Amino acid sequence: MILKMTPVHLGDVKELAGDLESKPELRDYLKEFSKLDKKKADALLESLRGLGNLKMKEDLIVKIVDLLPKDSDSLIKILNDVSLDEKEINDILAVVKEY
Repeated sequence: MILKMTPVHLGDVKELAGDLESKPELRDYLKEFSKLDKKKADALLESLRGLGNLKMKEDLIVKIVDLLPKDSDSLIKILNDVSLDEKEINDILAVVKEY
């Protein structure tokens, strides 16, 4: 029975998965798609939370950490159900750019 679901970024998945050598599919997936190590991903996650944007739920913040959008078009595709103004988009991209 699932009691609680919490979105985690790929840096956390690496840590939670344990021995990746025994899980070659997961290891290969993480190697290809994980762009940040856990420490940097956690820092970016906190920076994005620190923006205080109530429109962005935790699962969307985690997607931003995993995908690291470089421009507004990419960010809007990630946040397709959320309507952000230009300032909010630029604030998010400025934080992501640091990583």
